[in-house]
Amino acid sequence: MPIIMKILSHKTKLGLQIARTLTKETRRCSSTISTQSLEKDSQNTTNVNTDLNDRTVSLDYRFIYPEFLPDPNPLHRNYIREKLERMDMIARRSQIDIPEFYVGSILAVTYSEPHAPGKVNRFVGICIQRQGCGLRASFLLRNVVDNQGVEVLFNMYDPSLQKIDCLRLEKRLDNELFYLRDAPLEYSTFPFDMDAEFLPEGASVPINDIKVPLNPRPWLERWERKELKGVTNIIVGQNRRQKAAAHATPWEKYDLMKIYRETIPEEEQRDIFAEVQSSLHNLEIVRYKQKHVRTFVRPKKSG
Repeated sequence: MPIIMKILSHKTKLGLQIARTLTKETRRCSSTISTQSLEKDSQNTTNVNTDLNDRTVSLDYRFIYPEFLPDPNPLHRNYIREKLERMDMIARRSQIDIPEFYVGSILAVTYSEPHAPGKVNRFVGICIQRQGCGLRASFLLRNVVDNQGVEVLFNMYDPSLQKIDCLRLEKRLDNELFYLRDAPLEYSTFPFDMDAEFLPEGASVPINDIKVPLNPRPWLERWERKELKGVTNIIVGQNRRQKAAAHATPWEKYDLMKIYRETIPEEEQRDIFAEVQSSLHNLEIVRYKQKHVRTFVRPKKSG
């Protein structure tokens, strides 16, 4: 009996020692794991903070490059196609300089034309519409040629475009200038040999608050039903005014869900422009250097 008691006591001591060592090692492992997880969390938070700091700078791009934002309609969304289109747009912008412009800016577009003399043509006009997203982005220019209004639709990323110059950078009071079709021709007339007007560095884009008068009716559209800020006289009869008031929807500007469905969330805008920010910034640097290059003219000997 005493021998059996000694053996049992020895086994219990060994069991206690093994349990103590196991608990110590588990504590050490847990402490190392916790420190590693904390380090990883800290690194992730720093990376997130740096990403957020980088993305806050890119929010201005949604006004300069609106075509990089996808279609807000979820039925037309395809994230793989949108990513590939952004890569193609960056590659195209590295080949041709597409300047900053808005509706109301005066542009000069040089494009290849197989039926033109020299196979190259140049059109100057005021931008009356800018629409589309991705590779389907387009802009519409209007000018008067031989007392006739002429409009040309250009695809922004068309390979036939050779050069795009912004002769006058400015904005208008309205998002579309289709009412110039019913306005006097002098408001749509611009010379084809117009010189470029440069803004000082750091200056904001000017807003042209000109008020355009309309010709007498008939018009191409019912302009009294649209809230136009750049038109002076919309003279219609009482019957047409009553119909315009009946078709008016002033409550839509308070419809938050309608605004949400027609726009891209700000978080997604940050993700998109953070993806292309470095490439666009490099292209802007190259454009800035090319604009300030001074050509050296060798002086000629006199006599």
